Amino acid sequence: MRAQVLVLLALIIVFRSFAATNESTTASPASLPFESDFHAFEAADRTNSTFRGGVLFVGSSIFRQWTNVAEMMAPLPVLNRAFGGSRTGDQLLRFDQAVLPYAPKIIVYYCGSNDLKAGDAPEAIFERFKSFSQRVQKALPKARLLFVSSTRAPDRIAKWEPVNRYNRLVSEYCTAAPNHTFIDVNPVLFDQNGNPRLELYQADQLHLLQGGYSEFCRIIKPVIFRTWHGINGSEILP
Repeated sequence: MRAQVLVLLALIIVFRSFAATNESTTASPASLPFESDFHAFEAADRTNSTFRGGVLFVGSSIFRQWTNVAEMMAPLPVLNRAFGGSRTGDQLLRFDQAVLPYAPKIIVYYCGSNDLKAGDAPEAIFERFKSFSQRVQKALPKARLLFVSSTRAPDRIAKWEPVNRYNRLVSEYCTAAPNHTFIDVNPVLFDQNGNPRLELYQADQLHLLQGGYSEFCRIIKPVIFRTWHGINGSEILP
């Protein structure tokens, strides 16, 4: 009898230890990447918690460094929740924190460049974007998703062919998918001779100076305006 009790106690201890380990593994938000970015977003939301139903920018550092995008897109209600260094898988992983709390009517998406730099195949990157799109369609069925093309940046000439392939896959998908729009910003980043406009780039020849974002705005803002008016008529504020 004593031996049976000891065995039972040992099994209880092992079970509790396993349960505690399993719980800490599955319920530890601090283990997610980009945690500091999302702490900053949460702090900003506490001081400005009124943004819902507007235009949400998500993606990687090309958007994250567009620090005055809300001002440039005025009077449209715009919030930027891009986080630098992110890949398409990170956008999926952080979807519940970066997108859902804001219930956006329009999502403007730029991501994939870092995947391409890492050597991922355009087809694999596209599949992750498609998964993001499907999550939007399920969670926010009335939302519009605007995909901004990956740029053919001067520092990544060797990747231009995969960039073109990725953009082409997404463009074809957006043409067929309801409430999707593909926005190609590459034409404004090149001169009439087909050379990159280096004056639009920072020294790394990847990220943009303010002049580059002005060119982005010239292409992107009219599309957002048309999309917004298609949803809301002449209404500007949500």
